[in-house]
Amino acid sequence: MNKTFGLLFYLKKSKVDAQGKCPIYLRITIDGKRTEISTKRTIEIEKWSVEANKAIGRTENIRELNAYLDSLTTKVYQSQRDLIQDNKEVTTETLKNKFLGVEEKQRTLITIFNNHNKQVEKLVGREFSAGTLERYKTVCKHLQEFMQHQYNVSDIPVNRIDHKYITDFEFYLKTVRNCGHNSTIKYIKNFKKIVRIVIANDWIKKDPFLNYKVRLKEVERQFLSEEEIQTMLEKELHTNRLEQVRDIFIFCCFTGLAYSDVKKLSKDNLVFGIDGDKWIKTKRTKTDTRSNIPLLPTALEIIKKYENHPEAVTKDVLLPVLSNQKSNAYLKEIADLCGINKNLTTHLARHTFATTVTLSNGVPMESVSKMLGHKSLKTTQHYAKILDRKVSDDMAILKQKFADKSNVDASKRIAN
Repeated sequence: MNKTFGLLFYLKKSKVDAQGKCPIYLRITIDGKRTEISTKRTIEIEKWSVEANKAIGRTENIRELNAYLDSLTTKVYQSQRDLIQDNKEVTTETLKNKFLGVEEKQRTLITIFNNHNKQVEKLVGREFSAGTLERYKTVCKHLQEFMQHQYNVSDIPVNRIDHKYITDFEFYLKTVRNCGHNSTIKYIKNFKKIVRIVIANDWIKKDPFLNYKVRLKEVERQFLSEEEIQTMLEKELHTNRLEQVRDIFIFCCFTGLAYSDVKKLSKDNLVFGIDGDKWIKTKRTKTDTRSNIPLLPTALEIIKKYENHPEAVTKDVLLPVLSNQKSNAYLKEIADLCGINKNLTTHLARHTFATTVTLSNGVPMESVSKMLGHKSLKTTQHYAKILDRKVSDDMAILKQKFADKSNVDASKRIAN
């Protein structure tokens, strides 16, 4: 695209010296943006022609000054041609740097990413969650490892990020890192946010993501049925640890809280709601959104059961929650003991709250979304799709029963 370009010599009258001389400056204007460069020369105001844009007079000093100014003009145009030849953006900044012989500061991806992460870190707890910071750090680490693997470098200038770079990074994540499709796309979305910062600062002109189109694949989310929840509740477990992990899992099923959110609950989060009953009011670690949850009887019973538990008292928390690693290990054992052929995780408990406990029992989606702390109703709508599939599966079983009964009745008629 053609740019408007202008050069002008002018006197900076605000800096007139004791001898009545003003410094001469060169102004460069590109697309309405200006920069100025000192010529290191001065002249009396009366010896300068604004119209001719040069010094006036017939002395040798005047001729030498004008010849010098002409050489500066030639140098500016040569600098412009050099930038174009090097396939670099011609801006007031790049042209001035080229003219002055200043090495252009290279802006590199990892440096920008690390600076971004430092800013996010200072805002954790206010504008960002700890989980968001960790995701950014993970993506930055993957990018460094990708560049080492692909190009044998630890960083690159941002103007080298193009469509191929993005698709190569995607391929690296899926093959070398063995990431699933959805994990890969989530990493790339975080990377894209950094590229947006680069574009917003005019460090690159063309968006490398312009023609990059990918979508998350829908994942079949598992959840427990009412029968499976009841089986877990009624199961006699042989150790206190197993019972403790089971109870925390059931608490998640009846509140929709994620593991990280349950772990940080204190008695301060247990309040009386608008209806006069007990609620949990907290902020989600992952999204930093509020979750206000009226407590169901089962959840209240679990809180009552552990209110004087030594771990809860010592750590000043609402419930004694084991580490995520230990909890998941015990949950596998509990699933085996209960005959549940599902991968029990605290995330599955959250899905169970959304589907079996609330939506299946007529709680409006908007209310479920608020309790789950979702930023968008669209996220909650995934659970409604899960229920539709369950209805479809249940009806398929019923249809089969009717079909089998029809076949039996038909056989009896034929026999008679």
